[in-house]
Amino acid sequence: MRLIFSYDPCSRCPIFRRISQFCKQLFDDNQNTTETTQAGLSLEIVARKHHAISRKQISENAIKVLYRLHKAGFKAYLVGGGVRDILLGLEPKDFDVVTNATPEEIKKLFRNCRLVGRRFRLAHIVFGRDVIEVATLRGHHVDSGEKISKVNAEGRLLRDNVYGTIDEDAERRDFTVNALYYDISDFSIHSYGGGLQDLNSRTLRLIGDPQKRYREDPVRMLRAVRFATKLDMQIDTAAAEPIYELAPLLKDIPAARMYEEVLKLFFNGEAQTNYQMMRDFGLFEPLFPLVETILADDPKGPAAKMINAIMRNTDLRVEAGKTITPAFFYAAILWYPLSQRADDIALESGLKPYDAFYAAMGDVMEQQCRSISIPRRFSTPAKDIWQLQLRFERNQGTRAFKFIEHPKFRAAYDLLLLRAEAEGGNLAKSAAWWTSFVEGSEEQRSVIARSAAKGTRNRSTTRRRRKPKSSTKPAE
Repeated sequence: MRLIFSYDPCSRCPIFRRISQFCKQLFDDNQNTTETTQAGLSLEIVARKHHAISRKQISENAIKVLYRLHKAGFKAYLVGGGVRDILLGLEPKDFDVVTNATPEEIKKLFRNCRLVGRRFRLAHIVFGRDVIEVATLRGHHVDSGEKISKVNAEGRLLRDNVYGTIDEDAERRDFTVNALYYDISDFSIHSYGGGLQDLNSRTLRLIGDPQKRYREDPVRMLRAVRFATKLDMQIDTAAAEPIYELAPLLKDIPAARMYEEVLKLFFNGEAQTNYQMMRDFGLFEPLFPLVETILADDPKGPAAKMINAIMRNTDLRVEAGKTITPAFFYAAILWYPLSQRADDIALESGLKPYDAFYAAMGDVMEQQCRSISIPRRFSTPAKDIWQLQLRFERNQGTRAFKFIEHPKFRAAYDLLLLRAEAEGGNLAKSAAWWTSFVEGSEEQRSVIARSAAKGTRNRSTTRRRRKPKSSTKPAE
């Protein structure tokens, strides 16, 4: 038997390989390919020469992950926000990768890999502080065991470890602008459902039936709001209509997951617009039921003014590059529910205002944590900030020097200013005194403190003196 070997000069010589690749691009890349998936979702494959994405715009670690998967014989794509943001001229915060390799196969390729997630198994490739998230391409649900997939009575996915093809994965994604895949094998972009066109027209459209997609994962309603404001897009009418009706489904989402979503909504520079849109869609109440009750009772009252000020100031701090702490955010947004609860406890139990306030702090934080799981490292400082509000009126004068050295003084002082802006009156006068003290020099502080102490003494001496008892004995 004679063996016949074929010789491919391109496989041996780099020059021939480059010429071959150039000719392939010249003849094959003249026009984009348009197809339709089995489920009827449009697919446009955009060749390298027809889009603006360069590997230089992708993080070095993401490129490493993509190439290692590709060299190991797997399909590998950069997907979602990373592709979307580059095309919009934004700087991506994350680079997510999808592949047809299973989580276990990914772990074998990367020593710096850890597998996470129960609802959907993911691989995190760790490069110091940089983490590249790698997911296996998702597939459609078929008759399978509960260990692979599970859906509750409302249609929400509880477990989703079903793997499939890139077409199926695209059909499972939420919005068309996130169904964009950058193929490392030929540097083309796979755009599903008209994602590129929606990106150009600034339209946020859901893939599939909105009712079903929101029931599968109610957090998609919050993502719709966040993407609309972040990307300056208009939510498609079909995607917007069911939100108000389905907003209560957010109450069934685990509180720990909601904590992460709140950070994305309010700590990325679009807090004010996100807040307004969430209230319009009825999405704020499932997250902050105590606050929504007060807002509904008094839409233009101090609480409403306070929250608008919180959101505005948070956006200003993000724009200025200043730090934002969840402890202050929750202390401020829950202040009026706390005040109301303290008044109720004092009235119901007869406790002194100070004791009622302490009891209310635990009640309010516990109730809030049922919808948003606030970590103890933030809930405890938030309570400290609340407690310090009681000291501002009592510590004007020489005590102010010691009070100002408290580690949480600055956060408590900022909350005082927000309260004063919302309420005015005597609280505004107290805030003005503390502002003059905080911003004054050491010499000025001494004068301000002495004048406040003198005023306190004068008020105490104006009390009516009791008549002295008569020393004469009554006549017998």
